[in-house]
Amino acid sequence: MFKKPTSVYVHIPFCTQICFYCDFSKVFIKNQPVDAYLDALLKEFASYDIKHLKTLYIGGGTPTAISAQQLDYLLKGLTKHLDLSHLEEFTIEANPGDLTDDKIAVLKKSAVNRISLGVQTFNNKHLKRIGRSHNEEQIYTTISSLKEAGFHNISIDLIYALPGQTMDDVKENVQKALALDIPHLSLYSLILENHTIFMNKMRRGRLNLPSEDSEAEMFEYIISELEKNGFEHYEISNFTKPGFESRHNLMYWNNAEYFGCGAGASGYLEGVRYKNHGPIRHYLNAVEAGDARVTEEHLSQVEQMEEEIFLGLRKKSGFSIQSFEEKFGHNFSQRYGVVVEELCQNGLLQIEGDRVRMTKKGLFLGDTVAEKFIVE
Repeated sequence: MFKKPTSVYVHIPFCTQICFYCDFSKVFIKNQPVDAYLDALLKEFASYDIKHLKTLYIGGGTPTAISAQQLDYLLKGLTKHLDLSHLEEFTIEANPGDLTDDKIAVLKKSAVNRISLGVQTFNNKHLKRIGRSHNEEQIYTTISSLKEAGFHNISIDLIYALPGQTMDDVKENVQKALALDIPHLSLYSLILENHTIFMNKMRRGRLNLPSEDSEAEMFEYIISELEKNGFEHYEISNFTKPGFESRHNLMYWNNAEYFGCGAGASGYLEGVRYKNHGPIRHYLNAVEAGDARVTEEHLSQVEQMEEEIFLGLRKKSGFSIQSFEEKFGHNFSQRYGVVVEELCQNGLLQIEGDRVRMTKKGLFLGDTVAEKFIVE
């Protein structure tokens, strides 16, 4: 019998400004059919008949780009039939510039208990350069307002290796992040994606990025500074104070199944990874017709095993050999022993008891290490 997942990702594709590095499924909010979209989204959500959830995550786009009334309608609609006693973590992504007092008031009376803020950098010049619409002052006022409203499980995203960014800029960012006194940070290096303003600039030779060596130095500095200040580096890009790990993201890294709702959202059900229609009109029509999905990929057992390893290695704790063997019915060392031995000899992996995990050196080369497990 199919065991229902206990996590949902909900996608709000609207933004008040399109950032220069972003390739997520999103549109500029002006003149968009937001109300019709929210109705379609709640209709798709209801079609799964979800009663019990452990984690619910609203991402984007910018979920807080919609009005306070629309936000209230969305949050009430999502939780109307849920047994909230099971809900451990309900996260919403927000932008410092969009999170007004009336929206914080809506969040306060809802079941939301975790806020993820897209800060990216504290440097006003860099914020402008990457196309963000907020400024440094708004970061502080937003976090202070959230704390006053009783939200303490707050995470921020920061990006390093930005165009023109120096090591001193990174040091300043980390110190300002620590001064916020919040329990969770996600740090990403800038990745150039196709169809973004930054990729177009790069192709024209107009993007001044730090070298790979500088980027590695920045990453090392960030890790050591955050660990010195009581944060655990529990996943390649994520740092937490004890007990504040992102439970929803851990679900992804544990390779669990989940529902994905909304335009361009992805989900994973019964061994099938699916993606919904991205363009808003296509999504609205598809929900109306009874199926929001545009693609479905049925994973073979080999692909499922590769994903289990690929995702598990992102965590500091790695993955359990015993759990892997119980889940897939294969002897791990017979199948991957040679690869593991080679990676251990190169100082990229380590085995501690039942667990396989990356070394610090391995974390810098995460994707390269994980790719060794993919059978061509």
